[in-house]
Amino acid sequence: MPCMISNLRLLFSSSATATPFLSPLKLKLTRPSLPLAPLSSTLSRPLFTVFSAVERGRRRLRHSPDFARGGNRRTFRDDRGRDKEALMEESGFNRKRAEGRDRSDGPRKDLQLKKRPKANPVSTISYVQILGTGMDTQDTSPSVLLFFDHQRFIFNAGEGLQRFCTEHKIKLSKIDHIFLSRVCSETSGGLPGLLLTLAGIGDEGMSVNIWGPSDLKYLVDAMKSFIPNAAMVHTKSFGPAPSSDAAAIPDLNHFADPIILVDDDVVKISAVLLWPEESGQNNGVHSAMSPGDMSVVYVCELPELKGKFHPERAKEKGLRPGPEYRELQLGKSVFSKRLNVLVHPSDVMDPSIPGPVVLLVDCPTQSHLQRLSSVGSLNDYYADFLGKETKKTVTCVIHLSPASIVSSPDYKNWMKRFGSAQHIIAGHEMKNIEIPILCSSSRIAARLNYLCPQLFPASGFWSIEQSYLSAPDTVHSSEGTSLSCQSISAENLLKFTLRPRDKIGLDRSYIPNKTAHSNIIDELHTEIPEIVEAAQCVHHLWNGTGGMGEERRFMQEEPWLSENNLPNCLENIRRDDLEIVLLGTGSSQPSKYRNVSSIYINLFAKGGLLLDCGEGTLGQMKRRFGVGGADDAVKGLRCIWISHIHADHHSGLARILAQRRDLLKGAPHEPLLVIGPRQLKRYLDAYQRLEDLDMQFLDCRNTTEASFNVFEEASELSMERSLPESPNSHNGLRKVTNGSRANAADSTLFARGSPMQSCWKRPGSPPDISVAFPVLQNMKKMLKEAGLEALVSFPVVHCPQAFGVALKASERLNSDGKLIEGWKIVYSGDTRPCPELTEASRGATVLIHEATFEDSMVDEAIARNHSTTEEAIQVGASAGVYRIILTHFSQRYPKIPVFDEAHMHKTCIAFDLMSINIADLPVLPRVLPYLKMLFRNEMIVDESDDTRDSVSLAS
Repeated sequence: MPCMISNLRLLFSSSATATPFLSPLKLKLTRPSLPLAPLSSTLSRPLFTVFSAVERGRRRLRHSPDFARGGNRRTFRDDRGRDKEALMEESGFNRKRAEGRDRSDGPRKDLQLKKRPKANPVSTISYVQILGTGMDTQDTSPSVLLFFDHQRFIFNAGEGLQRFCTEHKIKLSKIDHIFLSRVCSETSGGLPGLLLTLAGIGDEGMSVNIWGPSDLKYLVDAMKSFIPNAAMVHTKSFGPAPSSDAAAIPDLNHFADPIILVDDDVVKISAVLLWPEESGQNNGVHSAMSPGDMSVVYVCELPELKGKFHPERAKEKGLRPGPEYRELQLGKSVFSKRLNVLVHPSDVMDPSIPGPVVLLVDCPTQSHLQRLSSVGSLNDYYADFLGKETKKTVTCVIHLSPASIVSSPDYKNWMKRFGSAQHIIAGHEMKNIEIPILCSSSRIAARLNYLCPQLFPASGFWSIEQSYLSAPDTVHSSEGTSLSCQSISAENLLKFTLRPRDKIGLDRSYIPNKTAHSNIIDELHTEIPEIVEAAQCVHHLWNGTGGMGEERRFMQEEPWLSENNLPNCLENIRRDDLEIVLLGTGSSQPSKYRNVSSIYINLFAKGGLLLDCGEGTLGQMKRRFGVGGADDAVKGLRCIWISHIHADHHSGLARILAQRRDLLKGAPHEPLLVIGPRQLKRYLDAYQRLEDLDMQFLDCRNTTEASFNVFEEASELSMERSLPESPNSHNGLRKVTNGSRANAADSTLFARGSPMQSCWKRPGSPPDISVAFPVLQNMKKMLKEAGLEALVSFPVVHCPQAFGVALKASERLNSDGKLIEGWKIVYSGDTRPCPELTEASRGATVLIHEATFEDSMVDEAIARNHSTTEEAIQVGASAGVYRIILTHFSQRYPKIPVFDEAHMHKTCIAFDLMSINIADLPVLPRVLPYLKMLFRNEMIVDESDDTRDSVSLAS
């Protein structure tokens, strides 16, 4: 059926009497829509008529008594646009305190730990549960929850933990302790975000006890650069300090015994240390350990249950009810005066029932396995140990070790030593790979893919299933396994019940069901029948009537779109030239549907760049490209550019850098260039003491236009100098930088009287280009190899040292030999509209602009130094931008943000994993009405509900 192009035009055009560009359609897209007529009826009823009817229906609803009272807050939003952050503050969330900026009450007090009532070991409920983070993408280590009625313990906190727990309503505010099995980005990438969230809760904020081997101190030192010190006071490390100094190597035999960390009424948690140890190594002789080498086996022992007390037996022994009975129940012997005998507890009580024992094992390398196989402190837990009678029976062993270790014969033999214990293989063994961890966002992604596969390609995680079907080293479940012990692959939310005793064992009732892609689409067809025809119309935008030819014809017939004329840089553009992949489009903290800020600039054969790198960026890349494709993209990264130091923009950086380091190990390569504000360098320098990130840093201030001018002058001077002198002397360079500083100051953010002065508080003099000169030379080389002419940072109004960036592609020749200018992409970072951003956006092909707030919340936008949707569009319009992509939406808009459709003819709304090829820019805004249709029946579910649930203080 031909697509109703004329109907689409009506979505953007105005009536004959209306002002150009003003559309009568001003729907708040997160409000529920009234049912639309099927598209088949649009032959007689244009979409304009249908949507207008919806708006009339909404106006009627808006004046209904229920709506006037506020209605059901899960179905309607009043026009005041209540802010998620305001709602959270009403419930006690303090974002300034979370970011360490709340100094109004004097010196910060240490954040409080939670106070828990005493528990009765007999009646408590307890289980361990796999929190699955990272299992469908292999980007992090899975987390494990040890649950008691009044206490919670988490082992490992990889990236995505908050997002996962929000989706499954696991209340992280109830966590008392976090234990790291190793200290690295894989196990602790989600820790910064979690600490920031907890710091903002309640009147005083709260924190958790964080435990890990001694190199935890390096992680703590790094996180202190952007996390309030008050949130870091409850960190506790154990074991020998790592040292590269052979004279300072500790005697590891002093750490051979288990280290008791927690010992209370319901559980005792001990740490058994593992360190690399080669076979044949003599006891007490160890090589120097590097940070990150130490690993931990955690032993969790629940107390024994006392046997039943028989009062009739005590009476027969001549004892009376009261203190004598109580002493016996406490395990103490009592003298019977009546019978003149000593009565022992075993005389009047059934035998005690040993408490269950759970081991969590992280054995990362073969060298650690050598140590694990020989460690004597685990002897009491082996079923085949013939030593002293204090042997303890292990109930469950959760293996966080990698598949290459778990599948080795030595490791399998070690597993058998636990007899009948249940083994759960959780180290990237993905039995349920077809069930994505983030089910809600995967469902949305499937619906978007059905409607518009050109912008929303099928998720790449399906490739993992194929790679694991053919992998020879996987550990199979007990059905058909060669292991004699009970072994299963971990599944998302799999439980192993520890108490009550009669229910001990595996519990699969919480494991998400597999939802086939076809079922999601069938549900969509039922919910929105006309979506079938809508998908066909979208298809025609790219095929047949779509594309650039149609765009030109469309503009000729609609002269009001004259400013949408095709830019010269798009002439004969190739599809393998540029793709913009929106990896994260939400603000503040991850949510079910939107991850935090990250944009991948895919230059295909020339590599790629990341603009911001929030928590979970690596996982999002693997969801988009698959495991192999994401690894290739990470290896091909040319640069990572960070806009400012807020955690939602940079806390995924260490994980990406560590992954790249591992992927390129042994191959010739250059350190990756990281460009960011100077505070970021403090974090990276501190973190690199923990693990090498294989990067070099460049301050954003060195990449401003003024700084580049100084650099070019210095480069010319260096070219004029003789080759023997130029590497060894920077005197001429210093003269250039010093001489240019006065001129540069007049054109940079550091100028006295600059409009940025009140926000930036004059951070100091321009940076010394002579220090950054070698890195700038490397950057120039990188840009050339990536086909880029320039990467220029510019200051914006958000927080101290906040920047936006402009990328300009090199010129190219078309098939006729004509010189074609390169495209230009501008990314705003977080900002208020400001002259620097407008100027940088002049003539841009694409402006990616934050739009945190809806138009009615301009006061909030001003207060928080963010932009509204309308303000973002105005910046692009005033700068003559060809296409505007709006992103960084408040998490109060869980699926699609609120916006006014006026002036949306050159604008698109970003979604997670949206992939925009430069060749598709002409048709980009025309997809917007269909995206709106896709979400028309969605209730308004303010994700502040979920956030408050996940950080609830209720016990």
